[in-house]
Amino acid sequence: VSTQSTGSRESLDSKPSKMVAPKKQKRTTEGFNSRLALVMKSGKYTLGVKSTLKTLRQGSAKLVVIAANCPPLRKSEIEYYAMLSKTAVHHYSGNNIDLGTACGKYFRTAVLSVTDPGDSDIVRQIPAGN
Repeated sequence: VSTQSTGSRESLDSKPSKMVAPKKQKRTTEGFNSRLALVMKSGKYTLGVKSTLKTLRQGSAKLVVIAANCPPLRKSEIEYYAMLSKTAVHHYSGNNIDLGTACGKYFRTAVLSVTDPGDSDIVRQIPAGN
């Protein structure tokens, strides 16, 4: 019993900052996923690179979400278009499979654009977070 309590004390004493950061990251991911689910239910969005670039050119996109494993050339092109149209960009911490699952879809998606947030406050919360 004493070795178990000593082991837990050592882990608490040696890594307090490392234990806080993943929890905060997970909590923000969960918060973003719940906001994204609300957009899927009540708002308007487009999935995919082609349709996202189209909404950026039209100026109708309010927020662009890019998965972590999006190819660099494609990512920089989307970021450039977003900068020109003054649209917020959120870099999703998960890969394209995780982003597709967060959208409630059974396929992967590397890019998503929100054109109408609906009942969600995702557009107001993301620029403050970046």
